[in-house]
Amino acid sequence: MSPSTLDESRSMRAARNARASLSRASRRAVMAAAVALGATFLMNAEAAPAAVVGQKAPDFVAVDTQGKKHQLSDFAGKFVVLEWTNPGCPFVRKHYGSGNMPATQKSATGKGVVWLSINSTERAASDYLAPAALDAWMKQHAAAPTAVLMDEDGVIGQAYAARTTPHLFIVDPKGVLVYAGGIDSIPSARPDDIKTATNYVNQALGEVLGGKPISSASTRPYGCSIKYKSV
Repeated sequence: MSPSTLDESRSMRAARNARASLSRASRRAVMAAAVALGATFLMNAEAAPAAVVGQKAPDFVAVDTQGKKHQLSDFAGKFVVLEWTNPGCPFVRKHYGSGNMPATQKSATGKGVVWLSINSTERAASDYLAPAALDAWMKQHAAAPTAVLMDEDGVIGQAYAARTTPHLFIVDPKGVLVYAGGIDSIPSARPDDIKTATNYVNQALGEVLGGKPISSASTRPYGCSIKYKSV
């Protein structure tokens, strides 16, 4: 074999070895990335458990329209109502404009229940209201929640699988979710329907505060889809 042929053969072997090493390194990198990605999904799943009636309600921390921080677990020992809201939604306006939602809030808080209104509308949405504007709108409609919480990133809404505005949840003094669903039994945007509808929140609170089981613990929420922040 001539020197030039020998050199060529060595070069070819070196190239094959280099490609093989690169392939092994690529496979290791892909596997490492897959493991890391799987770990991320697992951590996310553990960090944001789904809200299920009869199980522990996901804890959360949020800042209200006044800049004050609230944590769900701080209200242990009390019933807590979580209300998803968005003033740009006609279904929300139905219940606030008619006075139904404020009356339901006042009835609840008058019995020692904590009421947290939550806005998960992303900042980029056309009907997003900044904290001061949302606070002003609530005051204009004589709303009476304990606090109005901002959830622009949608973390709390996603944890509870909140789908509509309004969408209501009730957490008992032990931190267990005992109600999830609509504000009432007639899914319409017509204020006239309120007087003939069953107010599920009033009914549920009346039952549990009276020591009775909730007769309708899961109902169908209705309203506008929540405009969550895109991932």
